[in-house]
Amino acid sequence: MENRRPFRKPAEDPQAVYGIHAVLEALDSEKELNKVLIQKDIRNEQIDMIINFCKRKNVPFQFVPRESSVFPSSKNHQGVVAYVSPIAYQKIENLLPIIFEEGRVPFFILLDRITDVRNFGAIARSAFCGGVDAIIIPESGAAQVSDDAIKTSAGALLKIPVCREKNMKTVMEYLSQSGVKTVACTEKANKDLPYIDLTEPVCIILGSEEDGISNEVIRKCAEFAKIPLNKGVASLNVSVAAGIAVYETIRQRM
Repeated sequence: MENRRPFRKPAEDPQAVYGIHAVLEALDSEKELNKVLIQKDIRNEQIDMIINFCKRKNVPFQFVPRESSVFPSSKNHQGVVAYVSPIAYQKIENLLPIIFEEGRVPFFILLDRITDVRNFGAIARSAFCGGVDAIIIPESGAAQVSDDAIKTSAGALLKIPVCREKNMKTVMEYLSQSGVKTVACTEKANKDLPYIDLTEPVCIILGSEEDGISNEVIRKCAEFAKIPLNKGVASLNVSVAAGIAVYETIRQRM
């Protein structure tokens, strides 16, 4: 799936794989890839193979202008670089039945369009400390599990399951059909978070501070809740809001 978000030059990444053959091998292996970058003016049979691999395995890929100079000159990159995920992503349909079988009340967080890795890492830290069963993220258009995200999470992203899903709308429908209440945390809601029942199976949805929760996701939410704020404060940082939502859930379940 091609990611058309504006490209930002990545820092030197120990998880990076450079070169056509190395990237093809990574795509053909059991490794989880966060994304593949391809130099815009290069196109041949091997590049087409990489693109087809990405599409088949649902790995986000992006074309990078040559003038961006995103590839280090010290590497024989051949116009291609892949970023290997430090973790193995999971699927929500595999996790949820296990949680029910163990007699636990499912508790998920779904992050929609949150691109800042520091916010992602901070949310993961609060989620792990608060007993969240898994964090759900989209395959593209959002922060992925990287070294920076892991550092910000104080290692929590190596411990809490992360489900990377292709279609958020389908995930929302699956959760609802499985008896998990989906709660959008948004300042536009009419009801305060403490008045939402969070003792039952629940998934709290958070969107980016800039764009909020996408329309396709918010239309599938069962309930909407806001965090009470003093007048004059428009909204909270999303990682702070996530921490409050997590601990409100803990409070109710105690």
